[in-house]
Amino acid sequence: MHIHILGICGTFMGSLAVLAKELGHRVTGSDANVYPPMSTQLEAQGIELMQGYEPAHLQPAPDLVVVGNALSRGNPAVEYVLNQGLPYVSGPQWLADHVLQGRWVLGVAGTHGKTTTTSMLAWVLEHAGMSPGFLIGGVPQNFGVSARLGGTPFFVVEADEYDSAFFDKRSKFVHYRPRTAILNNLEFDHADIFPDLAAIERQFHHLVRTVPGDGLIIHPQTEEALARVIGMGCWTPVQTTGTAGQWQARLLSEDGSRFEVYIDEALLGVVEWSLTGQHNVANALATMAAARHVGVVPEVAIAGLSGFKSVKRRMEKVAEVKGVTIYDDFAHHPTAIATTLDGLRKQIGDAPLIAVIEPRSNSMKLGAHRDGLPGSVTQADRVFWYAPANLGWDLAATVASSSVPTEVCDSLEAIIAGVKAHAVPGTQVVVMSNGGFGGLHGKLAKALEE
Repeated sequence: MHIHILGICGTFMGSLAVLAKELGHRVTGSDANVYPPMSTQLEAQGIELMQGYEPAHLQPAPDLVVVGNALSRGNPAVEYVLNQGLPYVSGPQWLADHVLQGRWVLGVAGTHGKTTTTSMLAWVLEHAGMSPGFLIGGVPQNFGVSARLGGTPFFVVEADEYDSAFFDKRSKFVHYRPRTAILNNLEFDHADIFPDLAAIERQFHHLVRTVPGDGLIIHPQTEEALARVIGMGCWTPVQTTGTAGQWQARLLSEDGSRFEVYIDEALLGVVEWSLTGQHNVANALATMAAARHVGVVPEVAIAGLSGFKSVKRRMEKVAEVKGVTIYDDFAHHPTAIATTLDGLRKQIGDAPLIAVIEPRSNSMKLGAHRDGLPGSVTQADRVFWYAPANLGWDLAATVASSSVPTEVCDSLEAIIAGVKAHAVPGTQVVVMSNGGFGGLHGKLAKALEE
């Protein structure tokens, strides 16, 4: 079968393409923006990519068009599909029908940490010899690919609350029907499709309604929004994590790189790994609870976590030039920015820390998170904010109250000049964006080299 994917370079749709190819289909795809890591992964898989949404990309007609949720009415490819009567489906529906049917699905949902926790869980199952399938919204470094079918009934999926397609406004995750569900956390996000937090809670409740009675739901004890979700009705056993939960961690190092794991106050062992930050410790507890539900004993899970290498673009060290270290990070919400910087600060001590941030997500562009931005960067010594001309709100006025020395730049050149002027040997530079950021990481490394 020839499947054409519209919006193929999105992290979800690109992963879907990998699975379709593995199932033996001929896969092609088009997207407005083709950039790594997804474009390089797809090209390596032998999947033909086309730039833009020309109707000509759909000639001769494919057997099926999978439509990404970034496309809406008025898009030339979408209009062509509808006018020609081509068969089409949403990505989540295709995944549910052709990959997840009949499998033990482990879904990871939440505002933050989905990609990392999904990668972590897939790796722990792999370490335990369970050869899981997975679909992850990023490229886990332990696997080097964002999706695979796997060789057993177990399938780990990043369960996103974003909508499914222009014709299906339900959250993606309601299609997946997990038997094991991690609900990592819940804050207001995706202001382009959700009017308020209550609307997102309602979608999470729809997810909870699909988890069977002999399944398991895992969530942090302290998350009020998730408590409200469970309070709407829950027919499944629940396990909790965190300071007041059944699964707890006690830090042996302040940065979270070593910690003890307890269940019901019984010590299970010690995780020593390369990750930092309280958020990743929380991700690890949820991972261990989910892994135990499918039969992985805690000792094996701890050994797996100790060998976990994180995900591309999640505090990924991309360059070290003349003593200056550059990281690429995906953080695009004030909470994620704050927890990431806090984890790095605890690891590096008093070393200079520069943050470079692009407010690029749809919620950021709408200004939904702007009030949280000034306080999210307190662990940095200096911050460069990128404010392109089309941002639509006054970033400079928003961050003027920041307690950290701040520069708002309207070009990559201005950012590079600013970082170069302040970076000394030992400086850690974290570049935060959920897009390609114009290749800033490489340009910055080259400028520092000069």
